Amino acid sequence: MTWLITGGAGYIGAHVARAMAGAGESVVALDDLSAAVPERLPAEVPLVPGSTLDGDLLARVLTEHGVTGVVHLAARKQVAESVERPTRYYRENVGGLATLLDAMAGAGVGRLVFSSSAAVYGNPDVDLITEDTPCAPVNPYGETKLAGEWLVRAAGRAHGIATVCLRYFNVAGAAAPELADTGVFNIVPMVFDRLTRAEAPRIFGADYPTPDGTCVRDYIHVADLAEAHLAAARRLADGAASGDLTLNIGRGEGVSVRELIDVIGEVTGDRRPAVVEGRRPGDAPRAVASAERAAAELGWRATRGVREMVDSAWRGWRPHHGM
Repeated sequence: MTWLITGGAGYIGAHVARAMAGAGESVVALDDLSAAVPERLPAEVPLVPGSTLDGDLLARVLTEHGVTGVVHLAARKQVAESVERPTRYYRENVGGLATLLDAMAGAGVGRLVFSSSAAVYGNPDVDLITEDTPCAPVNPYGETKLAGEWLVRAAGRAHGIATVCLRYFNVAGAAAPELADTGVFNIVPMVFDRLTRAEAPRIFGADYPTPDGTCVRDYIHVADLAEAHLAAARRLADGAASGDLTLNIGRGEGVSVRELIDVIGEVTGDRRPAVVEGRRPGDAPRAVASAERAAAELGWRATRGVREMVDSAWRGWRPHHGM
């Protein structure tokens, strides 16, 4: 099989490309280069610059490279930006997916792994979020991911495309320093950024109904996430999945924001106390995955812990910031 990875030169996309190519899969990447580092990709993975909104380009890539399956990662993914620019998020996240599905149907490509998000759940009041927990997104980003899942399933039924939707929880770490997350949008690099500037980490709200008062989240190493994509792709390639499958991708273990900052202090050697600020709108007290269905359906489990995530992320952060 040959797999097209959209968003393949991004932080997560490059990890998926490396995992799949390293396992012997034939891979081609497509990326609009808006948040990409092309050098992340293995030498054997060709990179096609372009957008999923370009239907002619997609049709050409699918045909010329003999693509038989797609891993769709390309999307806008910043919650705050989605609130400020909802039309952009719907246009690129949902419109780009619709264009891709049309191209897949036209080229007879019958397998799709879709990058979804735990943001589809919103703020459920449960200890563990299962795939059956009702979806109630609280921002446009989460809405576009849920709409994407609906579209994937509908197009799958209409065109005979077998699909797997993977709902990521909080991604961190790096499989190698050159693959590190260079943006300052997720909590680990946000804390690194504060420490690099000799500023205290920030905690948004310390009065939640959790053991230490800070939000509890499920963090997953990006290398584990990449292996989940490989497992999903191989299940589709083997013909074991017909129709659609939706899976949480997390560790099933909660870590509080304060606990995470403590680990970051241990790894970096900078243990300055965090500054507590007011709550951010929309933050749930607890969001932890049940990962049992992914284990049963894919034979996959996350194996890397939080300390390994932080240590690997720090080793990638330092050379990018002259340290």
